Amino acid sequence: MEIKFASRMDAFQPGIFSLLNDRKNRRISEGKPVWNLSVGTPDFPPDAHVIAAMEEAVRHPVNYTYALADLPELTQAVQNWYLRRYGVSLTAEQITSGNGSQEGLAHIDWTLCDPGDVVLVPNPGYPIFEVGPRLCGAEPVYYDLREENGYLPDLEAIPADIRRRAKAMIVSYPANPICKTAPRRFYEHLVDFARENQIVIIHDNAYSEIVYDGRECGSFLSVPGAMEVGVEFNSLSKSYCLTGGRISFVLGNREIVRKFATLRSQIDYGIFRPVQMAGIAALNGPQDGVKRRREEYQRRRDALCGGLRAVGWPVPDSEGSMFAWAPLPKGYTDSVDFCFELLERTGLLCTPGSSFGPLGEGHVRFALVLPPKEMGRIATAVGESGILQA
Repeated sequence: MEIKFASRMDAFQPGIFSLLNDRKNRRISEGKPVWNLSVGTPDFPPDAHVIAAMEEAVRHPVNYTYALADLPELTQAVQNWYLRRYGVSLTAEQITSGNGSQEGLAHIDWTLCDPGDVVLVPNPGYPIFEVGPRLCGAEPVYYDLREENGYLPDLEAIPADIRRRAKAMIVSYPANPICKTAPRRFYEHLVDFARENQIVIIHDNAYSEIVYDGRECGSFLSVPGAMEVGVEFNSLSKSYCLTGGRISFVLGNREIVRKFATLRSQIDYGIFRPVQMAGIAALNGPQDGVKRRREEYQRRRDALCGGLRAVGWPVPDSEGSMFAWAPLPKGYTDSVDFCFELLERTGLLCTPGSSFGPLGEGHVRFALVLPPKEMGRIATAVGESGILQA
């Protein structure tokens, strides 16, 4: 039998992370060490009070039935957290949960776009930003993030015909992979741009709590007019180390939130109640762990970026997110080839910039998932490998 797959699948190839994982496993099977800085999975445990809330919840059989809806206590915890953290007041109708930001970003375009509509996505940008529109037949169109513009989109440079066709624009700061933050004045301009062009803004704020050097990234929703023109994703994955729990939120414009909740009701039965209870504990409980982890990420950043600069690789300091973004060393032009050579010569595994869009080529991304001492060893190994003199 010949199986004919949907033409939309032609746009999807095996992910770069699968290829990197294969190379990693091959090296390990040969008895060679690997420093894996390719995937951004937090290596910290959740705080003790969060684990305790989950442990207590899983003891009760009633919590193993379909959740069907968010617990009122969870919605209230999100409301309280946004008010404390950002000064943003939200009603219950402006909040709904999702199975992680990745799932939400994959599906939210289904609520906004018909086939042929345009979704503006950042270049470089996280891959799901482009995948989501493709899944519903919309057309992702890049807007550029360039150094000469402070890695902010030049909104006026977006062609008029694209603006007319665009239904949505995905924006994300602190930005993965480029590790930049955005000033409040940019968001004020973005709200005006969205209103003038009737474009919905989808802001991915997954790294809101991981910013460095005293920066305050804040929330898109704190800008006047933002709730009229868009929504924001926030997640407990990175800030509270609940990555495997898959719990995130869509917040803001109540009509978009309502439609998104309606869509999810067709494909899901709600987040596992013990995960919801862990989320309540995380949001309502002590926040010392968030601060402590942010400070540790900054120490890792300093050790890696500073260490690589010391051995001759001009890697800038990350402004936010749990990553560092590095230009290819002199003499290299292909980020995939460089990643594989770096792995073979040093044992360091990172992600090629080309996997984040055309403007990502010429760079690699490092995840800050090892302690500062290990980051120092990595920098030393890179310097001693001779790869920077290629």
